[in-house]
Parts: sequence; C-alpha cells; structure tokens
Amino acid sequence: MSLLLTFKALHLFFMIAWFAGIFYLPRLFVYHAMTDEKSCSAMLKIMERRLLYFVTPFAILTLVFGVLTIVEYGREWFRYSMWLHYKLVLVIILYIYHGFCFKLLADFKHDRNKRSDRFYRYFNEFPVLVLLAIVLLAVLKPSL
Repeated sequence: MSLLLTFKALHLFFMIAWFAGIFYLPRLFVYHAMTDEKSCSAMLKIMERRLLYFVTPFAILTLVFGVLTIVEYGREWFRYSMWLHYKLVLVIILYIYHGFCFKLLADFKHDRNKRSDRFYRYFNEFPVLVLLAIVLLAVLKPSL
C-alpha cells in the first residue's frame, strides 16, 4: 500500500470524525439557546465542552494528513490543481468556523449568549454546505 493512499485514507477518516462533531455541536447550541432551565443548561455546557474538545484533535489530524497528501503529490501537482486552491480556501473557512465555536462555547459557559436558536439553526447548516462544495471540488476536480 502506498504512502499516498495511507495519507488520503487517514485524511478522510479524521475529516469524517471531525464533521460528526461539527454537525452535532451547533445542534446542542440550538437546544441551549432554547432553554431557561438551569439544570438543562448545565448539562448542555458539559456536553458542548466535551464534544468540542473531543473533535478538535480530529480537526488537527485532518489538517496534518491533508498537508502530507499534498506534499506526497508534489509541488507541480499543487501548482496546477486550481480546484485544490479553492478547496483550501473553503477548508480555511471551516477552521475559522471551528475556532468560532470556541467563542460560542465561552459565551454559553459564562451565560453571555445573545443569539437565538434560529441563528444556531442557520449556523448548523453552514458546514454542511461548505462540505458539499469541498466534496464536489475533490471528486470532480474541475479545471477552473
């Protein structure tokens, strides 16, 4: 088995694990924004924190194995694969999204949330759309 295929497989595995959390965390934020009950809020704070800290290593490993895949393909491939450049812009946006989740987590932790459950419902859909675009770019590899 080649090193390239190993890197790609690990990149995909960790990406899937990361997204399982990224899809669920905003759903917890929706429930949290909807509750006024202290015990429910306390439970959601624990769940949100554990989930975000659990999936963060997956986000890091997704990046590591993605970079290793690019390195294995080589400089020429990177230079002429314009679809990859667009994909990387979307990936950077996802890492910013992930980082913003830490800010939202802190807002809930300190009972400073000012956003509605409706905001979090839209927030929950954002990574789905970005992931769709990334998958389409990676599979179709359009010449842009």
